[in-house]
Amino acid sequence: MGFFDKFKRGNKGQTSTPDRLEFLMTSEIGQRTTAESRMAIMQSQFYVNTALLAGIRDIRHMDKLDPRVKKIHNKIARHAVRGGLMIETASTNKRIQRLWKDFLSRTALNHQQKLESHCRGFAMEGNLPIQWVVNENKQVVAALRMPSESIVPLVNESGVFKDVRKAYKQVDMLTGNTVAEFALYQLTLVRMDPDNYDDMSSLGRPYLDATRPVWQKLMMTEEDLVIRRRERAPQRYSHVLEGATPEELKQYEDKQLQNKGDITTDFFQNKSGGVSVVQGDANLDQIADVSLLIDTFYAGAPAPKSLFGYTDGLSRDVLEDLKRDFFEEIDAIQDMAAWAYEEGFKLDLMLQGISPDRYEFKIKFAERRTETANQATDRALKLQALGASVDTVFRTAGMDPAKEKQQKEQDAKDFDPYPQPNNIGGKNKVSVTPGNAPKQESATTIATRGAN
Repeated sequence: MGFFDKFKRGNKGQTSTPDRLEFLMTSEIGQRTTAESRMAIMQSQFYVNTALLAGIRDIRHMDKLDPRVKKIHNKIARHAVRGGLMIETASTNKRIQRLWKDFLSRTALNHQQKLESHCRGFAMEGNLPIQWVVNENKQVVAALRMPSESIVPLVNESGVFKDVRKAYKQVDMLTGNTVAEFALYQLTLVRMDPDNYDDMSSLGRPYLDATRPVWQKLMMTEEDLVIRRRERAPQRYSHVLEGATPEELKQYEDKQLQNKGDITTDFFQNKSGGVSVVQGDANLDQIADVSLLIDTFYAGAPAPKSLFGYTDGLSRDVLEDLKRDFFEEIDAIQDMAAWAYEEGFKLDLMLQGISPDRYEFKIKFAERRTETANQATDRALKLQALGASVDTVFRTAGMDPAKEKQQKEQDAKDFDPYPQPNNIGGKNKVSVTPGNAPKQESATTIATRGAN
């Protein structure tokens, strides 16, 4: 009996259950999941992942209250989708380029605002579940971002989908009932930093998930700081009236409070007493604890705090190094999101009877953020000097080669100096012979040569 024959029969000669159909013709053994994740899989049969739900709600609350968190999410989204989506393929594959253009138009993925919404939700929720909506003509007509906290993977105890025809379900957060079930092709789920990529039940985490405790401490400390300034910063007076009766003390207090808005310089008393000045708190500038919490909070952000307005004591050279780290994070987010859109495009091709394997292409964002525009252009020019293809030069510069070639062909038609060479001016005949010039000069001469 061979290995796979034994494996098909399972342990103790028993036939494998339907849940293990994924393993029938492979050598995989053991479980991908941990004890905690298996417990979460059991709980997901009745409700959603409560830990993920709590994290997403906290992040949304932080984004709503704190402008720093909102700016982090906006900065991630806008930098990631700048330039839009493009297809990287050979210039000869004009059919695949046309199909890609139609796909973008039908799904509205050529709109900057839609892409920003997707990437912003990706950063806030740590997951990007996109539902591909198909019409009666077997075309993908919409790419809808679903709320990731309501999505539950339908997997077995090993973290493998039980049935790819029902890979995910959406749960009503109020009633706990199942709203819809999605086949694997209907819903593409991109996960950010999952605990185990091979465990389909392991969902992603919001980008600022680990900063939630620090943010709570920071907000509490800043509120205490404001209260302290309000209560202890103003200068106060201590009024002492020796031997005064309660009625006299009350009358004096009412008089002073009545004149509180006036500038009082003198106090007149007929009893032993005095007025002394109580200075405000002289240590209000000592906010090292607040600075520590801010540093700790931004340590979990994709960019240094200097890019969000805290620029004290930072040199330009250090800032450039920190910006490079930020752009590397953006590039990683671009790659993850672009993979989801590539899966949707492949689905659209297959529904139209076209095998994606026939064409070599890759979906990516047009502008990589690791390099500045000047750096990308400089690298493109150097590749051109080395003899690289025109497509490679355009892609390196962050441009769509197919679109640029199409525009150049259109420009050649629109700005042709000799649209009708045989009928210039109605009488004269002008002919241009390419290469018919001495010493490799131009075949046409604009400026006349002098007689000297």
